[in-house]
Amino acid sequence: MDEGTQVEDGRREAVLASALQTFARHGYRATSMDAVAREARISRQGLYFLFGSKEALFREAVSRALADDLRAVEGLLADEAVPLPGRLLAAYDRWAGRWVGPLARDVPGVIDDNPELLDPSAHEAPERFQALVAGALAARVDDASLVAQTLTSVSVGLKHQVGSREAYLDRLRAALRLLVPARA
Repeated sequence: MDEGTQVEDGRREAVLASALQTFARHGYRATSMDAVAREARISRQGLYFLFGSKEALFREAVSRALADDLRAVEGLLADEAVPLPGRLLAAYDRWAGRWVGPLARDVPGVIDDNPELLDPSAHEAPERFQALVAGALAARVDDASLVAQTLTSVSVGLKHQVGSREAYLDRLRAALRLLVPARA
């Protein structure tokens, strides 16, 4: 890959991250391409050059964020140097914990509010996450799929009950102690 392509790819990544935060802050419908361009420190024309429409920008920002999260979760769950409860906590923190609290306005909410704008990979991401968790649990619990579903339900509920990432992680640790045996 030449240097020019690397710079453009880096710029594209920065714009996608800025776009996702802008959509989360204002919602899809209230976010203008001008607002995204300001946040990303790019001209409106440059933004339209990279992404032909607001819909295309939203779709790619969400798809990229979910794919990045799934790759990270896969790596966290595969790290056998960390005890299973710690791997699960890190996976749920990456998937949902960083979106808890007043500074992390609702990225999942803006995604949930606009399902018609998403590509199939975005719709499949929650199932993929749950399958990764079930796979990590398979050697330790009898019904890994049910435990994964329960942990995910706990995670979703906690996001609506707590006001900080720390509180989310503390309560999720308690759930993990109840649902995941400490040793094989």
